[in-house]
Amino acid sequence: MSKSILLKRKLRKARVRAKMSGTQEQPRLAVFRSNRSIGLQLINDVEGKTLVSVSAKEVGKAGNKTGQAEKAGRLLAEKALKLGIQRAVFDRGPYKYHGRIKAAAEGARAGGLKF
Repeated sequence: MSKSILLKRKLRKARVRAKMSGTQEQPRLAVFRSNRSIGLQLINDVEGKTLVSVSAKEVGKAGNKTGQAEKAGRLLAEKALKLGIQRAVFDRGPYKYHGRIKAAAEGARAGGLKF
């Protein structure tokens, strides 16, 4: 990638991240997207601990990558509800709210998590 694309991504991540913080009651739902997979984590920023994490690899082959992201979001919401977490702050990081990021967020909402 060129320097300008990486710089824009870094600035976008810092801008998004500066506006939010996760707590025990309302953790931050952080998203990581690679070319082949997607990872979701619920993070308590006060203690610096990951409460729940899910990868698209845990979901298995669920159609295309967007379908895997949606099912990963549902699985994360299911695990969070078992721990008593009902609300979260969505951190899209350097990614635009589109495609797999949007599918993961909608899957988490469909699973019962509130943003």
